[in-house]
Amino acid sequence: MTPPTPTARSPFRRVTGETAAAWSAALLSMGAYCLAMAVHGTYPFGGRSRAVNDLGNQLVPFHARLWDLMHGNTTGDLYFNWSSGYGTPFLGDFFTYLMNPFSWLVGVFPRHLVELPVFLVTLFSIGLASGLMTLFLGRLHPGSPWLRALLAVCFGLSAWTVSDGFADPMWMWGLVALPLLGIAYDWCLRRRRWVAGTLLVAVSWAGNFYTAAMATLGMALVLLVRVCLDARAGRERLDTLLRAASMTLTGVLLAAPVLTVSLRASRAAQPAPVRVYEGPPSVAHYLAQLLPGGLSEGPRVSVGMLPLLLIATLPFIRRVPLRERSCWLFLIAVMAGSFVWAPTILLWHGGAIPNGSPYRASLALTAVLVSVAWLALAREPGRRELLCGAGVVLLLILFVRHSPHLSRGPWLLAAAGLAPLVLLLALDRYRRRRGARAALTAALAGTVFLTSAYTVFNTTAIRDTYAWWTPKRTYDRESLAAYGLLKSADDWPASRTDPGPHEYANNDPMLLAGQGGSYYSSYVPARTARALHGLGAGWYIQGRHTLSFTDPVSRAIMGISSYADRRTGPGGLTGPGGLTRRTVPAPPIVTVRPPGTRLDGAGADATVFARQERVLGARVYEVPRLRPSDGSPPEPTAGRGWALVPDPRGGFGRTFTARCTPGTEAYWYAPWFSGRVGTQGRTVESFGRQSMTGKGLTALGRVPADGTLTVRVTSERRQHLPPSPLGCLNETALDRAVGHLRSTGPRELRAGGHSIEAVFASGTKGTAVVSVPATSGWQCAVDGAQATGPRRLGGLIAVDLGDGATGLRCSFRPPGLRLGLALSAAAAAALLLVAGASALRTRRRAVR
Repeated sequence: MTPPTPTARSPFRRVTGETAAAWSAALLSMGAYCLAMAVHGTYPFGGRSRAVNDLGNQLVPFHARLWDLMHGNTTGDLYFNWSSGYGTPFLGDFFTYLMNPFSWLVGVFPRHLVELPVFLVTLFSIGLASGLMTLFLGRLHPGSPWLRALLAVCFGLSAWTVSDGFADPMWMWGLVALPLLGIAYDWCLRRRRWVAGTLLVAVSWAGNFYTAAMATLGMALVLLVRVCLDARAGRERLDTLLRAASMTLTGVLLAAPVLTVSLRASRAAQPAPVRVYEGPPSVAHYLAQLLPGGLSEGPRVSVGMLPLLLIATLPFIRRVPLRERSCWLFLIAVMAGSFVWAPTILLWHGGAIPNGSPYRASLALTAVLVSVAWLALAREPGRRELLCGAGVVLLLILFVRHSPHLSRGPWLLAAAGLAPLVLLLALDRYRRRRGARAALTAALAGTVFLTSAYTVFNTTAIRDTYAWWTPKRTYDRESLAAYGLLKSADDWPASRTDPGPHEYANNDPMLLAGQGGSYYSSYVPARTARALHGLGAGWYIQGRHTLSFTDPVSRAIMGISSYADRRTGPGGLTGPGGLTRRTVPAPPIVTVRPPGTRLDGAGADATVFARQERVLGARVYEVPRLRPSDGSPPEPTAGRGWALVPDPRGGFGRTFTARCTPGTEAYWYAPWFSGRVGTQGRTVESFGRQSMTGKGLTALGRVPADGTLTVRVTSERRQHLPPSPLGCLNETALDRAVGHLRSTGPRELRAGGHSIEAVFASGTKGTAVVSVPATSGWQCAVDGAQATGPRRLGGLIAVDLGDGATGLRCSFRPPGLRLGLALSAAAAAALLLVAGASALRTRRRAVR
C-alpha cells in the first residue's frame, strides 16, 4: 500500500479528524452545560430542582408514565391512558412529548430517579446537535474541523437552548434536526443520497414534528441561498429544489402517523386561550438579544460572542464575493424580521400564536447565525477585517446599552468577547506556524467552553429570581410515600384510586399512580374537559388542565373507591408525608341505568346538581331557593344570576339564607366566582375567572339543626353568582344509590390497554354507562354485534343494551392512526422503489 504524499490528506485521516472534531464539540458543549449546573447547584449536581414550568408539570410525569409502560407497571398502553382525566387518549401525547429518542433512556433507571434521564435527554440532545453541526458546517465550506467544532458548541448552547428548549426535552430534538436537515439538503445540492436524506427528514419529523417544521423551514431557506449562489445552470438549480421538495415530502409522509394522530388530537382538544401578539420589541431591545447571558422577552437568538464577532466581520472580508455576503446577511435580516411580524409568526408556528413565548422559532436562526459565522471564519479573516467587525460589535453594544436585557452577566460576557478577538488576531498572525496555531485553537476552545458555561449559569440564575420559574414538586420523600400509599390501594378496573389533592405536578396521576382527573396537556379533549366541568370538577387554563372531583356524588359516578386527602379526621390510612388515603363505597367503572334514562341532548339540566343526579340515576340533593337577607333584590337577574352589590365595608357582597334538611352536607358551585364564601363560621376562598379558572364543587359543612343556612359572599369586584349555587346532599340517599349501582352492575369486568369489557346477568336491559369521557375514537359492541360510536350521559360513554344483553365491549382507536399508517406505507413503498432503481443503475454501471 502506497502511503499518501505529505501534501495530500488521506480520506481516512480526514474522516477521523471530522469524527474527532464532532466528538469534541459534543463533549465540550455537554461539559459546559454540566459545569454550569454544578456551579449553580442544580439537579443532578445539587439540590436545586430543574422541574420548572412544563418540565415539572408535564415532562417529568410523562416520562414517569413512559417508565411505567416500559416496565408493565401501569394501566393503559400507547393508545390510551386510564390514569389521567379519568381516561384519555395517549398516542398524541406520546408522539408530541416522548418521541425524542433519548427519552427511552428512562427505562434504564429506577422510577424514583426519572428526573435523571429527563436531564440526560436535554444533555445528550445538546451534544448530538453540536456534533452534527460540526459536520454540517464542513459541507457549507471546507476548513478546520476544530474551529467548526467551537462554533458548533455555540450553536448547542445558544440562548434558545438555555432559555426555551431546556424545559421541554422533546423540543431539543429540533436542535438535532437542524444539522440533520442541513446535511440532507446538502446531498440534494450535490445530487446524492436521496434515500438517505429522506430518512434524515423522517427521523427529524418523528422526533418532534413541532420543532422539525421550524427546522425544515429554516434549512429550506439556507438551501435557497445556496442554490442562488450556485454557479450551475438554472435547470440544474430547479432540479435541486425539486429533489429537496420530493425528499422532504416523502420523509414527512414516512412520519405521517405522528402528524395525523397529533393533528386530530389537536382539533379535538379543548381550545387554548386566545393569544394576541402584542407587537415587536424595540429595535434596541431586539438587537440586545444578540448578546449572551441575559433573559428578557424577545427572540432568543444569541449564539455567543465568537459567532457574533465573526458575523460582524463578514461584510468586510473581500475574499468572500459581494453577492455571497449580501445573500447571507439578507437571509439573517429576513429571518430576524419574520420572528416579530404577526403573519410570519403564524407561519413559523403552524398557524397559531403559541401560548408561551411567540418567539420559539428563533431556534432556526441560531443555526443560520452559526453557519454565517463559519463562512467568515473559514475565509481566514485578517487583522483589519477582524478589527472592523469588532468595531461593529462595539457600536451594537453602545446602541443597546440601556436595554433591560443587559444585566451584569451580558456585560461581563461582552467584555470577555475581547478574548476571542485577540486569539483570532493571533491566529491570523501565526497562521503558518502549526504549533502556534494548535495552541491558539486550544486557547480559543477554552474561551468558548468557559463563556458558554457562564452563559448557561447566568441565564439560569436570572430565571431563578422569577416566581413563574419556581420548581414544581415532583419526586421527594412525601411524593414517594404517596406513590406507595396509592399503589397499595389499586383496585383497577373494579374501581379507581384518585391521587388528589393536586399538590404535586399538574399531571399527578402519572407521577403518583392511580386513576385521577388531573390532566394537563395540549391535547386535553374538549369532550373530557366539558364532561368533567359539567359534573362539577375544577379546571385551569380554560380547561387545558383538568382537576379531580372533590365531592362524593361525582366520585361515586366515576367509581372512585379511594382517594388522597389532606383533611384531618378519623378514618383513612395516613402515609409518612401526612397525606391520607380515604376509602369509600363505590360502584364499578361500568354500571347500568334503567330504560328511559335521559341521555345528553334530550334537554338541558338546570343546575350541576340536577346533572349529577341524572348521571347517577337517583335523587340525592335538595336545591334550596336562596333568600337575600341584606335588603338587596329578592330575585336573581334573568340570564345572569345573583348580582353582587356594593358592601358598606368595602368591595361587593351578598348575604343569603336557605333551608335544607338538618344534617345534610351543603355544597357550593359557582365556578367563575372569585372571592370568599362564608357559612357557619367557615370561610372558603375561591379564585375563579370566567372560562380560564373554574372552581369545583366546594363543601360548606353540615346544615345546622334548625335547617337554616346563612351564606355570606364577598368579593373585591362586581360579578354574578349562578341562580342556584347551593345544594344539600343527602348522604343516606347517596349510599342507597351506590348500593343499587353495585348490585345491578356487571358480574365480571376486564380492562385492557385500550379496551374495557363487562359481563352482565343474562337479559340485562337499560343503558350501560362506562365512567370514562366519551372522546372521539371509542367504539362499543353489545353481545358481539357490530361496534358503533357510543352515546353520552353527562359526557360519559353510554351504550343502549337493547332488549337485553349479556356482554359489552368498548375499545379505543386513536383517530388519524389509520390514515397516518396508510400514508407512511405509501411513502415507504416509494422509498423502496427509488432505492431499488438506484441499486439497479449502480449494478448496471458496474457490469459495464
